[in-house]
Amino acid sequence: MAGTGTRNRRERLRAETTAEIKQVALGLMGEGGPDAITLRAIAREMGMTANAIYGYFATRDALVTTLIDDLYTALADTVGAAWDATAGEDPATRIRAWAGAFRDWTLANPEGFRLVYGDPVPGYQPPEGGPAPDAAQRVCLVLTAVADAAWPHARHLYGDSEFQWSDFDPGLLAKVRPAFPDLPPAAVALALSIWGRLHGLVSLEVYGHLNTQTTSPERLFREELTHLLRSLGVPPAA
Repeated sequence: MAGTGTRNRRERLRAETTAEIKQVALGLMGEGGPDAITLRAIAREMGMTANAIYGYFATRDALVTTLIDDLYTALADTVGAAWDATAGEDPATRIRAWAGAFRDWTLANPEGFRLVYGDPVPGYQPPEGGPAPDAAQRVCLVLTAVADAAWPHARHLYGDSEFQWSDFDPGLLAKVRPAFPDLPPAAVALALSIWGRLHGLVSLEVYGHLNTQTTSPERLFREELTHLLRSLGVPPAA
């Protein structure tokens, strides 16, 4: 029993230290950008030796990959839960829930958003297949579900669309086509368009580019979402 207790204590301490390393890494990024993420700098902040921290992450790239995987998974969990929680609701309600969850997560995790979507880490070599492939697939599937919900109202806008399946990445299509076999290529373009409009506005907010333009970025986001839904012909929420 004593051996089990000692092992559990070691595992707990290791998990706590690992979590602290990741938290310090994101803090350094927030202060100094992606260049600031180095194992030596983290060790210095934590009062550890460089050799000690290598016992948790063998390389800087291993740490960055873990961070992206954790963050992307958390984002996928958040937007997926928001979408699932509104199952059976009208499309406008579901799309607003998804969009709001995306913005809320981003503002609560600005360094995480920057690491996943914004600032490349100089010299970072991602693993084969990229970091967080499962989370990326889940985010893509929910985004396509958003387009699927809007498509019955918006399809007439794409009657003269020239999009072909060859216009999209095969990896993306391998994820979304089996899940949404009835959607045409133009619906995938719609998904990316929706993502671009809302992602762009949130990016401006995260990077502080709206600070001198508006005191109500949340209202700006809500209004943009309203205009987006109206432009697609999606009826207002009940």
